Amino acid sequence: MMVDSIAIDGLSAGVSGFCTTRANGVSVEPYASLNLGAHVGDDLDCVKRNRAILTQHLPSEPIWLDQVHGCAVLDASVLDANTDRRADALVTTVPGQVLGILTADCMAVVLADDQARVLGLAHAGWRGLAGGVLQSTIAAMQDTTSQVGQSGEMGPWRAWISPCIGPDAFEVGSEVREAFLSIDRRLIDCFTAGIAPHKWHCNMPAIATRILLALGASSVQWCGHCTVLDEQQRFFSYRREGRTGRMATVAWLKPD
Repeated sequence: MMVDSIAIDGLSAGVSGFCTTRANGVSVEPYASLNLGAHVGDDLDCVKRNRAILTQHLPSEPIWLDQVHGCAVLDASVLDANTDRRADALVTTVPGQVLGILTADCMAVVLADDQARVLGLAHAGWRGLAGGVLQSTIAAMQDTTSQVGQSGEMGPWRAWISPCIGPDAFEVGSEVREAFLSIDRRLIDCFTAGIAPHKWHCNMPAIATRILLALGASSVQWCGHCTVLDEQQRFFSYRREGRTGRMATVAWLKPD
């Protein structure tokens, strides 16, 4: 069975990956049909079958996390069965090792150096974004590059942002706006007034782009797909549906 997906674009030619849509799986409503999340109430046999469908299109089985909207980052190359996987980002320098992040409105952010020596993949909702998950992921990529003796410098790097809730759909309260403005007042133009008092439309891809460029990214590309307002409803959306499935963004360094 084929997997319908949005391709990762704008990164090194040595990086491959994609974000799945909700199509071509075996789960039934409200998880129809390629739900890849095992924590959302779907039949676990269906989730296993969906993950098997996905893995058929990958060089290895994805490494999954127990995502908690935090900032912890794990090195995928040293994980074992006893590793606490409560984290929200992964890094690797191992070609063919597939990293996976699950989303249904949050961003999955793929980061890679231009020489395709190190790869990062982060789960970034507004809490993780404000808490520093992207900064932590870049720091882990730099540390990992140094540890494997690759000159100690990561070199130029780029980022790609998956389908996520877009600025026209993400209305937040003043506490979310203030959480970001307390970090950088210049992010004020990433918020526009909503219809209700003390409500704001939040542009998460724009905030992530600002953060990544400030960290040194040479380019950042959002795919442009809003999970909530997509006319064909190709994506799972927690905000639109509440009880729903999860897409996966998967990425890997291509083997030589």
